[in-house]
Amino acid sequence: MTSEAETATIGPDVTTQKVTFRLSDPRHGLAGVRLVQDVGVPGDRLDFARTAYGWELTLPRPPVWRMEYRLDLRHRDGGREEACDPGNPRRAPGAFGDKSVVEFPDYLRPPWLDARTVEGRSTELRIPSRYLHAEVYARVWAPADADPAEPLPLLIAHDGPEYDTLSGLTRYSGALVAAGRLPRHRVAMLGPGHRDEWYSANVSYARALALAVLPALRRRVAVAGEVVAMGASLGGLAALHAQRRHVGLFGGLFLQSGSFFDRRLDPQEAGFARFGRITRFVTDTRRRTIAEEAVPTTLTCGTVEENLGNNRRMANALHAQGYRVGFVEMPDAHNYVAWRDTFDPHLTGLLCEVWT
Repeated sequence: MTSEAETATIGPDVTTQKVTFRLSDPRHGLAGVRLVQDVGVPGDRLDFARTAYGWELTLPRPPVWRMEYRLDLRHRDGGREEACDPGNPRRAPGAFGDKSVVEFPDYLRPPWLDARTVEGRSTELRIPSRYLHAEVYARVWAPADADPAEPLPLLIAHDGPEYDTLSGLTRYSGALVAAGRLPRHRVAMLGPGHRDEWYSANVSYARALALAVLPALRRRVAVAGEVVAMGASLGGLAALHAQRRHVGLFGGLFLQSGSFFDRRLDPQEAGFARFGRITRFVTDTRRRTIAEEAVPTTLTCGTVEENLGNNRRMANALHAQGYRVGFVEMPDAHNYVAWRDTFDPHLTGLLCEVWT
């Protein structure tokens, strides 16, 4: 089998209107190459064509600022592998490994990535919960000079360690604090634990947040004002579910690409083990005309995501129930870099609204 390293590199050619992917195959070891992507390119347009030097695929630009992808390499000996593009040094981190990435000319990295930050310090704790029969892991970040007794606003993040590693969450906090655009605050990054079970509109997990996790955090550090919760995908669903079940738990929500599954809009998710539990919660939430407690809420979703339709419907439902809703459609897909790119100004605006 020809390895990825043995295919000579050429890399993509990117313009404002199109992108051409090229892969050389000097030993003619490949029987085919196919693009693996999640930006909505139809399946019948993903196969590369054979050229004199190897393989090539030209596509009109999808409606995104950046495009993550991998290559499906089919070898003549019958083997098959999925790999990053060896000719493209740009990589995007993800929960399931790196992907190659194309950035179109109008894409701009968030300035805070390169800005000065305050020095931070993190502490770890494990919070036992009888509701889950398990411990919830939390890593709490704060400015390095913050005393635990100093009351500071608190942001809680589902999938927090992943948010930090893949989206730079605490770098964002440190940069915005250094710039004077956010008050000094703490970030409690919650580990996902049994993610598919805990985050899928699970009553026991909501109770654990309200009756074990938040009280333990408040015992460890002084909290000023309302707590804001954030999460992506199932983590966003879990944050909204907990807020709906426990009045006073969160004073604001930042929900990114929430998994607000709908039986009509999301039949492709029907095989998920907790699909029924999620759709019952979503249906019940949308049917209500008045919320017991409406809090400032910002939802973000990629314009090429399968979740876009259900996020639009949830945003409209929450707005009708009295939530102050901001809804942001990002020209990207379902990934941590897309979520990162909406932090400023959208998370910034929500935190300023709730904390000031």
